[in-house]
Amino acid sequence: MTGFACPVRRWVPPLSGTELVTVLDRLRGWTPFDGGALLDDVPPPEEDIAQLAERLRGHLARLVTIAVASEAEQDPTAAQLVVRARTLHADRLPCGRQEAIAHLRRLGWTANELHDRLTAIRCLREAA
Repeated sequence: MTGFACPVRRWVPPLSGTELVTVLDRLRGWTPFDGGALLDDVPPPEEDIAQLAERLRGHLARLVTIAVASEAEQDPTAAQLVVRARTLHADRLPCGRQEAIAHLRRLGWTANELHDRLTAIRCLREAA
């Protein structure tokens, strides 16, 4: 080893003091994205629940018909969604408000997933 050391440069922050304060203020005011809140919606009025369930059942029925007609059930994911859609379509609307809203969410989620899958495997055109 030789007897001399490499000079070390003094570290200089990439931002000035006022710029660092600005960044710190922005970080303190930042709210992280909450994916769960994205799906959190306002429940419909109780008098609308049955009508919404029927509309969603109608959408599921049409999507299942499209899936069967286009032989989408050859796709394993689409086949699982078709089974889930048929099951939900046949289920009665639960009596309790919270249970009925949960059922609406399952109907809507399944309709959305089946629609997306049918679009992905080109059985439907992408919706705007």
